Amino acid sequence: MFSLRSALAIVTSTPNYCWQKKIDRTIKTFGKMINVFVYGTLKKGQPNHHYMIDGTKGKGTYWGKGCTDEKYPLVIAGNYNIPFLLNVPGTGQEVTGEIYLVDDQLLKFLDEFESCPELYQRRPVRVRILEWDDKGDPLGVKPDVDGMLTCFSYSTSTYDQDWLKLPYYNNFDAFGMHGQPNYNPRENR
Repeated sequence: MFSLRSALAIVTSTPNYCWQKKIDRTIKTFGKMINVFVYGTLKKGQPNHHYMIDGTKGKGTYWGKGCTDEKYPLVIAGNYNIPFLLNVPGTGQEVTGEIYLVDDQLLKFLDEFESCPELYQRRPVRVRILEWDDKGDPLGVKPDVDGMLTCFSYSTSTYDQDWLKLPYYNNFDAFGMHGQPNYNPRENR
């Protein structure tokens, strides 16, 4: 049986590995739930949040708020004003978001929703906990002694280089609270 640390070591050694599509048998046997950090339209109050909690695409449970330990460029780009977390660690701002514990079914849906691995790539990221809803989880999901938790998040290495010249944000709001045009939901495209 693998520990969380050894399973993450396997995943982190393959930077563009979207393990739900090309799953290694050893990882498949590891657990049924995984931490996911969301920073855009999947957060509470945002247009796609229902996917995280309604149960139709799988099980997701809110655990808290956090921010990335490293800085990243979070930009709003494209024809639909979509938030993109560019995979350029050390550049940009610490990005705030929410942490969910999701099952394999929801993780598979999120990979499809985020067009992983073509548009976004799912990668582990260290998240500093800002608010934690301790549910006494039997899986032992909790921040380490430094208040950090490793989560999967969707970022991209496949972006237009001009996006690095766009403004960087530490938070995204689909309703234009960042001074950019509102997000255009998929059903309106």
